Amino acid sequence: MKKLIYLALVLIVVLASCGRPNENETSGKTIIRMAYLVSPTHSSHIIAEKFVAQVEQESDGRLEVELYPSGSLFPSDREAVEAVQLGNVEMTIPALAVVSSFNQNFMVLDLPFLFDNHEEAYKVLDGEFGQSLLDGLEEDNLKGLVFAENGFRHITNNEGPVYEPSDLEGLKFRTLESPVQTDIFKALGANASPFAFGEMYTALQQGTYDAMEGPISLYYTSNLYEVQDYMSLTGQYYMPTALLMNDDFYQDLPEDLQQVVMDASIMFREEQRKLAQEQDEEYLEVLKDEGVQVNEITEAERQKFIEATEPVFEKYDDKLGNNLIDELFEAIEE
Repeated sequence: MKKLIYLALVLIVVLASCGRPNENETSGKTIIRMAYLVSPTHSSHIIAEKFVAQVEQESDGRLEVELYPSGSLFPSDREAVEAVQLGNVEMTIPALAVVSSFNQNFMVLDLPFLFDNHEEAYKVLDGEFGQSLLDGLEEDNLKGLVFAENGFRHITNNEGPVYEPSDLEGLKFRTLESPVQTDIFKALGANASPFAFGEMYTALQQGTYDAMEGPISLYYTSNLYEVQDYMSLTGQYYMPTALLMNDDFYQDLPEDLQQVVMDASIMFREEQRKLAQEQDEEYLEVLKDEGVQVNEITEAERQKFIEATEPVFEKYDDKLGNNLIDELFEAIEE
């Protein structure tokens, strides 16, 4: 009984420390804690600092934003989103694949080779289709503020260049925490499984995984080029991030402060996308200088990837229902 009482007291202390009140008792300011995985050199953190400045200035100091980059609070996007959902922190910027674990409609954006370029992706994400996805998160106590950018994702590994699906055969392949993406790389012949990004460097270094995929900027700013020799510019999908806030927290803000948060979020979306593209171009050249062997694929080789993943479209068309995939393609073609 004494042990049970002790454990209960410990649990109360832990919960209290995680879910501390949002109002600073000394200053009277409302605190917004934003936790995410990327490092301070990544575009999301750089523009998050501008988000902080704009929110604090436009709110006349009534809001204060604290940033927690590099997975300093949570080692995975899933844990960060759960923390926001529960109100243990107020905001996060996850890779969108993880959001599908909370709302399965987001799986539709995990499907491969949807967008040919950034502009096509922005048109869909910032239009009615993307907004309907963000609005649906409110059922999960998440406020989807805006989509931002993780970029087109490419395959990296330690075995050799990847030009077609057969080059992935049998590789121990890390995917994001998305059943769609795991199914995609299994369809391509890899031994694919999800794994938390915060522990990825060590997993690659120790050979737990041979290969992974991701955007150029994240690959560079997380130093993964130190433990991966090859990058193949397959661009199998465009991966947004999302600026998420605890919905109860957002709804409790006065309307003028809600507008401050939304205005800063739109600024974040525009500025972060611009910087992300600049970083992708810059870091690709740096990676080549660092000795990473980079190869592109032809349109014919790309078509082989598309054909190999057709069963994944069929599976998730049935799973998602409601003609969601058809609606997405209609939005792309508009």
